Amino acid sequence: MPRIDSEVKLDFKDVLFRPKRSTLKSRSEVVLEREYVFRNSKKTYKGVPVMAANMDTTGTFEIAKAFHEHSLFVCMHKHYTVEQWVQFAKNNPEVIKNVAVSSGTSDNDFEKMSAILKAVPAVEFICIDVANGYSEHFVHYVRKVRQNFEDRTIIAGNVVTGEMVEELILSGADIIKVGIGPGSVCTTRKKTGVGYPQLSAVLECADAAHGLGGHIISDGGCTCPGDFSKAFGAGADFVMAGGMFAGHDQSGGDVVEENGKKFKLFYGMSSSTAMDKHSGGVANYRASEGKTVKIPYRGDLNNTIRDILGGVRSTCTYVGAGKLKELSKRTTFIRVTQQLNTIFGNEG
Repeated sequence: MPRIDSEVKLDFKDVLFRPKRSTLKSRSEVVLEREYVFRNSKKTYKGVPVMAANMDTTGTFEIAKAFHEHSLFVCMHKHYTVEQWVQFAKNNPEVIKNVAVSSGTSDNDFEKMSAILKAVPAVEFICIDVANGYSEHFVHYVRKVRQNFEDRTIIAGNVVTGEMVEELILSGADIIKVGIGPGSVCTTRKKTGVGYPQLSAVLECADAAHGLGGHIISDGGCTCPGDFSKAFGAGADFVMAGGMFAGHDQSGGDVVEENGKKFKLFYGMSSSTAMDKHSGGVANYRASEGKTVKIPYRGDLNNTIRDILGGVRSTCTYVGAGKLKELSKRTTFIRVTQQLNTIFGNEG
């Protein structure tokens, strides 16, 4: 018998921060760097916990180099060869500590991931990424990776409910990716009717993870710097984005010109574009769950990074958080029916 959960779930667009008294004089006083010790790997991470998604266009070596300058993190897409990894590590050894190798759950994925970790042992993070983190096969794969790589920090997802977060942490994962359907080029909600508003997913999954000493990533749904702040305020340890890091000089994707204007292609990894490129097309038993869009060319990625980090620092000054670590403790969200005055458009 179907049932309805009558509690209203919220997205980033449904809330704003309530400001509080602050002793901070300037945004420059805010410390964004975090330090985490992970539950299962026992390894320590230190950096600014903003991540680029493991997509063709954002999980790239070029973005990793740009992110390193700001102590940010990149989950690399899984289509780089072992040789490409070796070459990148040789030329950029300082960047390796802030990247993760990505893997699906097939035998071929496991073999390739193992080969990369053997060839580049300095890689400490593994991102096990599937669209549906609720399958028994996925849980067994997480356990297999933990058994074979005891000292690596494992990122696993995607899920949106507390009980599955707990299952994955107890199966060996350290950081759980939270988000089904919020991404700008994801059509899962449209094609399947499955999903969970991102703010509520983060709130509930963070509570579950932190109770076990685990961590979470809010993955998807950020449309502006304020959404990064809201994800951190809701308890996310890391915030991952794809679309906001696409369309730049350092981003992947073909450049196209229309009417004298430059665009870059950006597409979901379950889109027909991605499956045509990597899998020979969309299999006849499934549907595409991603789309391909043209993003206006945005120039240097560093400008966008500074905009996002500046926005998060400013959030902290409004609520009196001297460190990013304190933001969730200083957060009170208020529900709203409208956030922006768009009389002159949505730019800026």
